[in-house]
Amino acid sequence: MQRKAFLVLTIAISLIVGAALPVLLGKWRSAQTPPNQTSQPALASALITLSPEQIRAAKIEIAPAKSGVLLRRLLVPATLKPDPDHLARVAAKVSGVVAEMRVRLGADVQRDETIAVIESREVADAKSEFLAASVNHDLQEQLFQREKGLYEKKIIAEQTFLRAKTLYADAKVKFDLARQKLAALDLSETEITDLAQQPINRLQQKAIRAPIAGRVIERLVNIGQPVSPESQIYVLADLSVLEADLAAPISDLATIRQGQAVTLKLPNGSVVSGVISAISSLITPETRTGHVLASFKNPDLSLNPGNVLSAEIALTQTPVKILIPRTALQLIHNQPTVFVRVGEGFEERQIEIGASDENAVEVLEGLKLGENIVIANSFVLKAEAGKNEIQEE
Repeated sequence: MQRKAFLVLTIAISLIVGAALPVLLGKWRSAQTPPNQTSQPALASALITLSPEQIRAAKIEIAPAKSGVLLRRLLVPATLKPDPDHLARVAAKVSGVVAEMRVRLGADVQRDETIAVIESREVADAKSEFLAASVNHDLQEQLFQREKGLYEKKIIAEQTFLRAKTLYADAKVKFDLARQKLAALDLSETEITDLAQQPINRLQQKAIRAPIAGRVIERLVNIGQPVSPESQIYVLADLSVLEADLAAPISDLATIRQGQAVTLKLPNGSVVSGVISAISSLITPETRTGHVLASFKNPDLSLNPGNVLSAEIALTQTPVKILIPRTALQLIHNQPTVFVRVGEGFEERQIEIGASDENAVEVLEGLKLGENIVIANSFVLKAEAGKNEIQEE
């Protein structure tokens, strides 16, 4: 029995030593290998080099990686129209006949520019009344000053002085009333002051002035046409600011807020930015859409009232640390990749991406803020990288 047990123990020890021997031998060989030698050296990342002429020919654009905002957008149709706060309907304000129409449809006018002339008996009567009141006022003022001096010197009685004072006060009241009547007829202070030098044949004329600077979008009367105080002559619009009527789906109305950013896409590809100014509670039954009003600045007059364009409403805005355009991103070996400008070439850089919107992607890892990357025509570099891999193989 002891002999058998000894034999079994000997066999077990042999098996254990045989299994451990290769491992110990490998460790011994590793210890004998010099530190500066490796069995398989790591491959350095390939640098893609292009000449400045090649970069220009391929229209490769480079820009630094920077922070930005991810947007969730809603695309809706938008109808442009003049802003009501920058619209003026010019009325005659007197009864008469149109004598002159000085500006044509589509013309640009300045504030207080004379755009039409009305001949009116009402205006002639008001001017004549003012001129008569003005003459009487000046006369009574002179008589009053004369009587006042005589009274102070005890030359005339107090009753005579008081009579002159009363007549002067009455003349002043009539003069002020006549002046106010002309002001009510929309005559300017300059026009009222210059009435004494105005020719008699022009007393019946009243100049119609532009209340705002803008463009004539409607011309509603013709020369010789009778008008009343309520008659509209022109409609002027300051087109430097326009309003857009956005037809938003009912399902998205709850996410739209006043002050949200909105952009218009023009036919030439340019974009105009604006903000939501009001949200109407009325729903269009036929289309089941709500009315959202947006305000747009139009300094170069590139927008025209009546146009129907596409509008994008920014529903949510999420700031991110690093944001790159979608055009900068390429998928290489099923890995999101960008091309970083380094030295004399471009480096292929794998990145980890996060959230995204229609135009941009968030970068979580693999890229630093401020690094220059290719943001346009990066597919050219992807093709060059593919050529390099084939040559290496």
